[in-house]
Amino acid sequence: MKKIIAPLSFVLLFGSHAVFADAEIEAIVDRHCQACHDSGLAGAPKMDDADNWAPRLASGIDAMTQTVISGKGAMPPKGTCFSCTDEQLKAAVEVMVQRLK
Repeated sequence: MKKIIAPLSFVLLFGSHAVFADAEIEAIVDRHCQACHDSGLAGAPKMDDADNWAPRLASGIDAMTQTVISGKGAMPPKGTCFSCTDEQLKAAVEVMVQRLK
């Protein structure tokens, strides 16, 4: 039982992003998110457009993650990262939000 509790405690204390290597999540963002969000392809909110991101940011990370998981408009479910877990996608959303600042 102790073997299960220790890793679970780590996740509860430090959040989902902590269980992934930063490089892994950065690579997901670079490979699956950045191209459309840098260029605004197919209506994706551009990374340098704070006004366009404001309502999304106001909805919170969980709502933004759910949008990525479900897909929206031209963005397919999981934002083309079909092998990503929901937790990896949430961590990728967190990285995207950090890049906005």
